Amino acid sequence: MNRVRVAAALALTLTALSREGRAQVAPDTLRLAEVVAAARRANPMLQAARLEADAAAQRIPQAGALPDPQFQFGLMNRPLAGFGAAEPMTMNSYQLTQALPWPGKLSLAQDRVRNLAQAQRLDAEQAEADLIGSVSGAYYQLAYMDRALAVMGQTRELLRSFHEVSSAMYGVGTGVQQDVLQAQVAVARMTEDITAMTQERVAKAARLDALLGRDATAPVGALELPAAGDTLPGVDSLMALAAARRPALRAAHQRVLAATAGFREARRELFPDLTIGVSYGQRPRFDDMVSLMIGFSVPVWAHSRQLPLRHEMRAMQAAQEAQERDLYNATYARLAELRAEAVRARNLSQLYATSILPQARASVDAALASYRVGRVNFMSLMENQMTVNRYAIEGVRLLAEHHAAVAEMGALLGAGLEESR
Repeated sequence: MNRVRVAAALALTLTALSREGRAQVAPDTLRLAEVVAAARRANPMLQAARLEADAAAQRIPQAGALPDPQFQFGLMNRPLAGFGAAEPMTMNSYQLTQALPWPGKLSLAQDRVRNLAQAQRLDAEQAEADLIGSVSGAYYQLAYMDRALAVMGQTRELLRSFHEVSSAMYGVGTGVQQDVLQAQVAVARMTEDITAMTQERVAKAARLDALLGRDATAPVGALELPAAGDTLPGVDSLMALAAARRPALRAAHQRVLAATAGFREARRELFPDLTIGVSYGQRPRFDDMVSLMIGFSVPVWAHSRQLPLRHEMRAMQAAQEAQERDLYNATYARLAELRAEAVRARNLSQLYATSILPQARASVDAALASYRVGRVNFMSLMENQMTVNRYAIEGVRLLAEHHAAVAEMGALLGAGLEESR
């Protein structure tokens, strides 16, 4: 009679806990769009990148401006004996000179700086895209941890009920002490796992807070983990989007253009720069005098200055072209990797949700029915339920990995993947 009562209590407990384990988690409160908007507003590194782009834009007019004219005043030809005495060559001299670079030098210098400033602006856009990818990755990791902790909490409650039932059965002589001890160990191990993941969530939340530009102890509430999206575009389509839109690739091309302008400017360094000037001589007791001057630079040290500069700029141009090709290839390879990861995680998470988990839960139901009639031992029932919970955790982990991979692909495309479709 006691065994019948214990078995009935166990059946009711397992049924209730099984329903609880299948219940949905609490509604989400902090959406990804809100987190991304906060990061765009307050992330210090993104602000620094934008300010550096603004500073680079201010160099454009500087590069195209003429050198400042020089004004000189002199007391010319004053006799040492009687400083104020006036001689025919004694005068107060006023001189104004202006340097004029060879035609094309300033415009090429300005083109080079303009391209570099454009590259800096695109770097800031890429920093924003990378920030969104990092924020999204941290967000989905936290969303996974929240759901995993919920599943683990339900599992621990289930194990505690197993311990109570096994203790009751052992107390009435229908169970064995080994079941009690194994249930205690399982509860302790689950508590250990919950403690470790709770602290890991604290660390990940601090990282997300840092990306949002706020204090590392700011609380991070419940997060959303939506279902996997539609079929992803092919790798070639993704790369076409990246080639047209990724700021880092466009910035690399701007640096190639800047190096090309720098090489063309260096070729003109052999051409002389002109200097023109005008001077006015004020003579106290004689007629005033005026002078006009013109001069030009002579590249007598061309083999140690202008020609090495030309070779340097040519090497810089080739280096920028090589870096652009390398970045293109690296982007292509990374998109292929991320797409494969996203498809794998999506397909496996769907497999867990539609096939593996339902079968595992059906196995628990069958084990429960068999336990009621004494055909399955206690530990087999517990192991079946633990398997269900492991599969549930693995399913949400794969879903989070899918979203994180899609977010990183969005960073490589320079915009969210949904925006690029």
